[in-house]
Amino acid sequence: MRTGHTGRRSGVAVLTAATLVVLAATGAAGTATAAAPDGRPATAAATAHGNGGGQWRGAWAASPHGAGETFVPNWSREGFANHTLRQVVRVTTGGTRARVELSNRYGTTPLRIAGATVARSDQGAAVRAGSVRQLSFGHGRSVTIPAGGTVHSDALTFRTRPLEKLTVTLYLAEPTGPATYHWDAGSTSYRASGDHRSDAGGEAFIEQSGAWYFLSGVEVSGGPGPRRKSVVAFGDSITDGFGSTPGADNRYPDELAERLVAAGRTRGVLNHGIGGNQLTNDLSFAGEKGVNRFKKDVLTEPDVGTVIVLEGINDIGMSEWADLPGGPTPDVPVERLIAGHRELIRQARARGIKVIGATLPPYKGAMYYTERGEAKRDALNKWIRTSGEYDAVVDLDRALADPADPDRLAPAYDVGDHLHPNDAGYRAMAEAVDLDEL
Repeated sequence: MRTGHTGRRSGVAVLTAATLVVLAATGAAGTATAAAPDGRPATAAATAHGNGGGQWRGAWAASPHGAGETFVPNWSREGFANHTLRQVVRVTTGGTRARVELSNRYGTTPLRIAGATVARSDQGAAVRAGSVRQLSFGHGRSVTIPAGGTVHSDALTFRTRPLEKLTVTLYLAEPTGPATYHWDAGSTSYRASGDHRSDAGGEAFIEQSGAWYFLSGVEVSGGPGPRRKSVVAFGDSITDGFGSTPGADNRYPDELAERLVAAGRTRGVLNHGIGGNQLTNDLSFAGEKGVNRFKKDVLTEPDVGTVIVLEGINDIGMSEWADLPGGPTPDVPVERLIAGHRELIRQARARGIKVIGATLPPYKGAMYYTERGEAKRDALNKWIRTSGEYDAVVDLDRALADPADPDRLAPAYDVGDHLHPNDAGYRAMAEAVDLDEL
């Protein structure tokens, strides 16, 4: 569990609300006003879609949600003013051109980005010397994103390799107000006072956080080899990777991307999980319900071929949890969970996207486990396995179960809270996916 703004957490998750499971998705594209070099506003189309340059595909993503203290301190409520924000991500596929996506989806006022850069990551907040490139928006260095909006930078000639780490730096000169963010980055973000967007060194970045702010995607185009459609992993904290080693990129979507690269079948693998997210209920600390955010996160991604859905354990568990801040969430019958899954299937198929259902892993011994909840999990898993409504099934329940007690996570896969996998468990999840089904 992370403490303070350090982005560090202990090897074993504490049994608190911070261990909630989550599902999420990325934001819907909006319009923006960019400052052109002569001071005139750039067109919304130029800002939202860059300079063209071939078929864009997702290389990295994180689902945004609204500002708040999600059990661990972060900068989202206070926002930023005369700060430089440096964030490190690992792309899952490569190309010859790149652009970034910035989100103000949950902002209540326009967000001004005074400048932004992308570079190849080095240690900590440092970047590789000579790799810093200025980003533009509608051919201007700054951009204003309206409340509720999303913007893409212009296309930049910038060669990326699969599994390479990039650093995106934003200079926020004016007060931003509360920030659209993603609370569990599993990575360290850095903040400095003043304008340090072009610094190669990290000395000015003396503050740290374990969240991502405003940054919701990196897309690429071009490059050698056949173009393969992206895979989206959609879900809650188990998809988001809670309990994996911070900074090590050991979440199950990370491990799946590594399998694809090793097999010579590289494609974008996009993580749209949000810790604590539910399929059927909105939560102030864990984003919009999955049936709503799916269209904003998954269906706005370019060139998606397959989505893997792992959703529902929080709907079950939080309705049984008296100690949940604010009290238990509404009870969700199995029939409503199935209806929610059917809605995701409908939305995906309407866009020609293959949809794979993942069974819910065991959770006996978790802070919100009950026998009634276990009966719901069993019923939902039976429907996912046997209904034939998903195009394919990945049986994470059986892949992670303890042979001595199938209702529990195997000890070798348990981070310690009996709900979230550890690094080995996330690896086992990725290995349970049939690459041919993608």
